[in-house]
Amino acid sequence: MKGLPAPITDLIHVFEKLPGIGPKTAARLVFYLFQTPSSFVDEFTKGLKNLKEKLVACSVCHNIDEVNPCRICSQTNRDQGVVCVVEKPLDIIAIEATKSFIGVYHVLGGVINPLIHVGPDELYISSLLARVKKDEIKEVILATNPTMEGEATALHLKKALEKINLKLKITRIGHGLPVGADLDYADPGTLKEALRGRREY
Repeated sequence: MKGLPAPITDLIHVFEKLPGIGPKTAARLVFYLFQTPSSFVDEFTKGLKNLKEKLVACSVCHNIDEVNPCRICSQTNRDQGVVCVVEKPLDIIAIEATKSFIGVYHVLGGVINPLIHVGPDELYISSLLARVKKDEIKEVILATNPTMEGEATALHLKKALEKINLKLKITRIGHGLPVGADLDYADPGTLKEALRGRREY
């Protein structure tokens, strides 16, 4: 934006890189931060720093936590034989809010999407297959979002899992969710019914 001081335009350009943030929203955020007390900006800066310095990806399931393995993988009272496969860590938060799932998770890190050059090799699929080969896993729940890309990813996973373990129970999360919806926007009741209504896939 012409006519603005460099510190403002530089930060606007940074905010514009965030998903869903356009130039006008970025400018509003920058001016809001400028008008807030320095203590808030310090707290905001500290939060961003901690985000990068204190969080790690779980070496087992690829969830985000302060410890590795993550707290979910480390819980001895969870059923390690049931793995729920999700697209992103936010989906774990949504499912955990239902308080109806006692298994463990596997985060793919996205979905297969040729339009943006994301194939199976860009996702954590090989580590999922390695877990199934190594651990005593009885069931894999495919809980990718009910979008075209989510369904294609689920189908790819189904075929890959069947190749390494024909006895493995493979289920697809029930469609208590509207088609095209994201798990992290669903309410706990809807997600609970979706988990209960999962089916053989």
